[in-house]
Amino acid sequence: MKQDKTMKAVVTMEQGGLDKLVYQDVAIPELSDGEVLIKVLAAGVNNTEINTRMGWYSGDVNTSTNDMADQGDFNALKDGGWSKETPFPLIQGTDCCGIVVDTANDIHKNLIDQRVIVRSCMRTSGFYDFDNIWMASDFDGAFAEYVKVPASEVFPVQSQWNDEQLASIPCAYGTAENMLHRANVKESDTVLVMGASGGVGSAAVQLVKRRGATVFAVASKANHASVQTLGADKILDRNDNLIKALGENSVDVVIDNVAGENFGLQLTILKRGGRLATSGAIAGPVVNIDLRKLYLKDITLIGTTAWDEPVFPNLVQYIEKNEIKPLVAKTFPLKQIAQAQTEFLQKNHFGKFVLIP
Repeated sequence: MKQDKTMKAVVTMEQGGLDKLVYQDVAIPELSDGEVLIKVLAAGVNNTEINTRMGWYSGDVNTSTNDMADQGDFNALKDGGWSKETPFPLIQGTDCCGIVVDTANDIHKNLIDQRVIVRSCMRTSGFYDFDNIWMASDFDGAFAEYVKVPASEVFPVQSQWNDEQLASIPCAYGTAENMLHRANVKESDTVLVMGASGGVGSAAVQLVKRRGATVFAVASKANHASVQTLGADKILDRNDNLIKALGENSVDVVIDNVAGENFGLQLTILKRGGRLATSGAIAGPVVNIDLRKLYLKDITLIGTTAWDEPVFPNLVQYIEKNEIKPLVAKTFPLKQIAQAQTEFLQKNHFGKFVLIP
């Protein structure tokens, strides 16, 4: 492949505020055995990139993403990575839609010129082991003109969706589908989705309905009309008393990416033998639960980060069969990432923000 030696990228120089995001020239990645080079066409914006930049994953943090962003003091945190120290300086960008332009091995030449999305959660020791690494948290990601990834994590997609729409899928929909897979959501279930207007929540509403289950969605009133278009059977305001609105022992499954002070109430809402799957804590990671409700009701509490093997191939099939729809709120040039993350934290949008290199 003939190409320039440098590319434009946003490099997160170190843990901190928006000033740590630097748009600059960097070397185009050199491929190692088993890798492919992707020309990035579009890259989605997620909470996790903001959290990683700020150091929110540190055990010292007990507040919400937004509260931490407002306080702006990030320097005292030492262990802000997911499970190990974040390798700053780092090119972030967890969601990638792009075209494969080069491969390290001839066996992968069939991928060249194919439009692909990247499975950003990678099970490094196989799917029987929960060890995992994430693009843009553990190694350089898609906030750049090019990114290199293992060929095993690249999935061609045959779809009429545009690049921005495909880039809205991997992190949010992968996380949501993984929760539904682990919680074994089936057609007969009633499912409560918390934070239904966010990226993971809105994906979960669609994916629950795709499975034929009944979905109750919790979202701010300003987003009720938008959530309704996703097929929610009942929509509640995030300030509602959920126990009064739904009743005790009323749902089979809770899908939660929010946490915060109301997390413990979900044990009351769940039926005996219910399942609660959680994958995030943007409203605050430290919660109160009554353990008696957990064990006396035989509730299964499921933490999910590592994506199981069927999850990403399932998503590709859903896209190609038009069984889900993308939700793109706004696009930005890559160099305007600070503006995109600022607007993202204001939570006035419905759908994903996407950056264009």
